[in-house]
Parts: sequence; structure tokens; C-alpha cells
Amino acid sequence: MLTIHHLRISQSERIVWLCEELGLEYDLKLYNRDPETRLAPPELKALHPMEIAPLIEDNGTLLGESGAIVEYIVGKYAPDTGLVPGPDHPDFADHLYWFHFANATFMTNGMMQIAVGAVGAEMPPSLGKRVSNAWAQVERRLGEADYFGGSQLTTADIMMVFQLTTSRAFNNLSIDDKPNLKAYLQRIGSREAYQRAMAKAEPGFPPKLD
Repeated sequence: MLTIHHLRISQSERIVWLCEELGLEYDLKLYNRDPETRLAPPELKALHPMEIAPLIEDNGTLLGESGAIVEYIVGKYAPDTGLVPGPDHPDFADHLYWFHFANATFMTNGMMQIAVGAVGAEMPPSLGKRVSNAWAQVERRLGEADYFGGSQLTTADIMMVFQLTTSRAFNNLSIDDKPNLKAYLQRIGSREAYQRAMAKAEPGFPPKLD
């Protein structure tokens, strides 16, 4: 059986949500962060050289990196799912863009912000502009389409939502000026698969959907 190693309050919630959307059976192993370092505990670090989540195990295969895991699960267990538009679908290019934007740009921006804050430095103007541009693009996209990948939920949404919800819960970023994003998060929050995933992955931690 597929095993998901999920570090609490981390992007590995994506993998739980994906499996719920696909209706897959899986074994979920939860890990709490070290109370002092806020990093993964020793038992999770011991599983993989990167010492971080997400990780999955599947019939002897150990795989990290959330984007790779999403593609692996879809490719192996649900190759015909509507969560991934094919090359002939009108949403194909948009889906690919936002699927990769999630970690290549959006998550990277967030990690750079954390690094700047950790050393007590001021935000460089170039980084501030990069961050504001990304959030503006998110709001603009959600005014054009109901989902990042287009007309329907795709794995692009599964990649994007962590940074818009759980991650945002820790920097107090308001989205009151982003009505398209607020409406989108309500659509996501109404999905039964998302509700099940968050209840399993983050018990006692309500998703930040507003």
C-alpha cells in the first residue's frame, strides 16, 4: 500500500489531498515538528537524505519532492484522471504553468522571505517586487478562471493551495484586497476531498480559507 509521510504544517498536505481526490487507499504517517527547531523530527529525517517532507513509499520505492510525487501517483494510479489535462485540452498550457509556478516561483518567494526575516535583514526591493507580482498574478488568474489550471480542478491547484492557506496562516498576510482569491478558497474548502484530507493531515488545525 502507498504510504504518505506527512510532516505537520507542511506542503506534504498536498499529497494527502491528491489521494483523497483520487479516492486512493493509503497509509498516513504523521510527524510533529521538533518544538525547538521547528524542523522534522529524527525519525522522519532518517528516511531520506534531504531530511524533509513530503515522502512516499510505494512497493519499495521511496520518493520525495511534492511535484514528483504528484506526477508519480497520477501516472501510476490514475493516468486518465481529469486532474491532469492532456495536450489536446484547451487548459493544457495553463495547467502546466501553474503546476510549476507553485514551487518554482511562489514557494521560492516564501522561502526567501523566511530567510530574510531569519537574519533580521530588510526585504530587498527586488524581492518585494517579485513577491507582490506573484500575488497579483494569482488574483488576476482567479478572475479569469475558476481554477488555476482552467475550468476544473487540476493538480496545479493541489500544488498551489498550501502556500495560499496553511503557509499564509503563519505570516498573517491579509487577502481582503483579493476577492477572486477569497472566492476561490471557498470553492476549495467546500470540496469533500479537501475537507477529509485536512482533517486527517492537520487534526485540530482548521484550514485558513479567508
